[in-house]
Amino acid sequence: MYGVLNGVRIVEQGTFITGPCAGMMLADLGADVIKVESAGNGDPYRSFKTGFYSAHFQAYNRNKRSICLDMKASDDQEVFYDLIRQADVYIQNFRPGAAARIGADVETLHKINPRLIYCSISGFGPDGPDAKRPVYDSVAQAVSGFLGVAIDPEQPRFIGPALADAITGIYASLGIAGALVERGRTGKGRLVEISMLEAMMHFAVEPFMGYFALGELPTGVDRPRLAQAYIVRCRDGKLFAFHLSSLDKFWDALVEATGAHHLAADPRFAIRQKRIDNYLDLSDALNELFGTRDRKDWVERFSKFDVPFAPINSIPEVVDDPQVSHLGMIVPVKERSEGASLSVRPAFSFDRQRADAVKAAPTVNEDGDTIRKALVRDRDAWPERRQADPIMEKQHDRAISL
Repeated sequence: MYGVLNGVRIVEQGTFITGPCAGMMLADLGADVIKVESAGNGDPYRSFKTGFYSAHFQAYNRNKRSICLDMKASDDQEVFYDLIRQADVYIQNFRPGAAARIGADVETLHKINPRLIYCSISGFGPDGPDAKRPVYDSVAQAVSGFLGVAIDPEQPRFIGPALADAITGIYASLGIAGALVERGRTGKGRLVEISMLEAMMHFAVEPFMGYFALGELPTGVDRPRLAQAYIVRCRDGKLFAFHLSSLDKFWDALVEATGAHHLAADPRFAIRQKRIDNYLDLSDALNELFGTRDRKDWVERFSKFDVPFAPINSIPEVVDDPQVSHLGMIVPVKERSEGASLSVRPAFSFDRQRADAVKAAPTVNEDGDTIRKALVRDRDAWPERRQADPIMEKQHDRAISL
C-alpha cells in the first residue's frame, strides 16, 4: 500500500501484541514489514484460540510478510543477518537477555548494519530489580498506576482490550519514526528502548501531574466526576453517555434536552461545583430520568441540542454508524486466503488520502521462499562491497526488491 514510509524496510521479530503492534503501525504507514517467526507454528498469538490464524493475530499483523527461521540453525541465522543488512529497523519484544542468546542483540546487529534502528520492547525495562519478571497487559496496567485511575474502586475489574500492549506498541512506533527522521540527518542507527511500564506511566501523565503539583491521590472516579461525564441506562436497557465538561452551556442544553428543570432548580446541582460535589446523587437522578425513554428517543432529542453525547455502541452498531461509513473506516482485506474479509483501516490520512484496503495478515511462512530466493540472488550479486561500504549497501538496498 502507498504510504509515507514507502521504501523503509522493517524486520519484526515480535510475538503476541507489543512488537507486532509496533510493526503494524509502521506497515500501515507503508513500510515493508518482514515478520520473522519461529520455525514451526510461528507467533504463538496465531493459535490464541484455535488453528494458526486467530482473529487476534490478524488484528496486529496485517500489511506484513512472513518468514519462518530457526535461529539456532546456522543457515537460517545467516538468512536473518542478510535481512538485517538490508533493513532500516529491527523490532523485538523478548525478555531482557533473550535476544543475545539467539545472536540478535543490538551490538551484534549494529556491527552488521550501523544504520539500523534497533527497537527493544520489554515489560519493565532492560535492567533493574524487576527487569526479568514476566509481564502481561494486566500486570503493566496495574503496576503503572493506570488501573488505579481507570477503574471504580468499589467494583474493581479489568477493562476493555489489551490497552497496555497496544499503547506500548504505538509508543514504540513513534520512537522508531523519530529515530528514522534523525538518521536522515546523521546517517547513524539508534537503540530505541521502551517498556510497558514506561509507556503506561506516560499515558497516565495527567494524574501523575495532579499528584506532583497538587498532592492529589486520584482514583478511578475522579476524572468523570470533575469532567461531569455520565453513563446512564435507558428504558430499553441500552447505555447512553454524555460529557458536560466545564462549560455551563452544556448543562443548560442538557436540561432543555431532557426537560429536567427540576434538577436545575435543585440546590445540590445549581452550579458546577455543586454538581461535582454531588456527582453520585446527580448520576442517580439522571439514571432515573433516562429510564423513562428508549435510547433511540434520547439520541433523537439530543441531536437537536448542543451537548456532547453518544450512544455506547456495540461493535456491530459502530460498523453501521453513518459517520463511520462516511469516513470509510471499514475496508476490505485483500490477498487473503482465510480469515476476515473486512477490517478497520489505518486511522490517519495524508493529503486527504486514506487507505481503502489492508493486506491480509500472512499465513505461517507465507513469503519465506520468495524472501530466501531474493536474498540468495543479492548475496551472489554483491558478495563483498555491501559488507565493506555501508553507504553503498544502502544505495544497493534501494535498488533491490525482496
